[in-house]
Amino acid sequence: MPRYKLTIEYDGTPYSGWQKQTEAPSVQSVVEASCTHFMNASETVEVVCAGRTDAGVHARGQVVHVDFAEAREPYAIVRGLNALMMDAPIAVISAEEVADDFSARFNATKRHYLYRIINRRARLGLDATRAWHVYQPLDIERMREAAALLIGNHDFTSFRSGACQAKSPIKTLDTLEIKTREKNPEQVMIYTSARSFLHHQVRNMVGTLVYVGMGKWSVADVAAALEAKDRREGGPMAPAHGLYLMRVEY
Repeated sequence: MPRYKLTIEYDGTPYSGWQKQTEAPSVQSVVEASCTHFMNASETVEVVCAGRTDAGVHARGQVVHVDFAEAREPYAIVRGLNALMMDAPIAVISAEEVADDFSARFNATKRHYLYRIINRRARLGLDATRAWHVYQPLDIERMREAAALLIGNHDFTSFRSGACQAKSPIKTLDTLEIKTREKNPEQVMIYTSARSFLHHQVRNMVGTLVYVGMGKWSVADVAAALEAKDRREGGPMAPAHGLYLMRVEY
């Protein structure tokens, strides 16, 4: 059975997350239904993703692998699956045949995320489900100073979900950059990358950094939270709808 690597983008707003569930719509269920229909298969064609995104989280570069019973040209896969998902905010960007032992999840060497904040008084219209609206002024330089403390190899217990199933809370955070645009300073973009993340780690880090930007926390408070290794000592969790899985490296 040939195996294919698909790169997918989606708007996570109408879904309960990536992972399929029995009583709620998911991105995985839509993609699998389309793959099953595309191959005219009698049983569900399963897909495996690089990272299971939460409800409301978006993706520009989610990666999955899927095994088809018969070989198909990559362009035909892209065209066919997109036609079947025409009514869903999900699109296959590319497809390529890969080795039988390729794993979208386990072969990934780095995952890149973006968190979007719009920092202005006026409410959001177009970006209401695509960015976190923070109306209080943010001190970006203080946020950058706090972010620098989180880069590197740490025990991130204070920034993981209580339901996180990872065996170890120790992760190596490669980047955590906060960028703004001179022509559009109200848009704050937080880029982060690592081989893997704990459940809710990115959103908890972003919520903590926003506390610093608002002046509710000091940079020293972030250092203390990291050292505490206790989720109760960490900052708040940022909303899901500002988060994007941008790219996965192999």
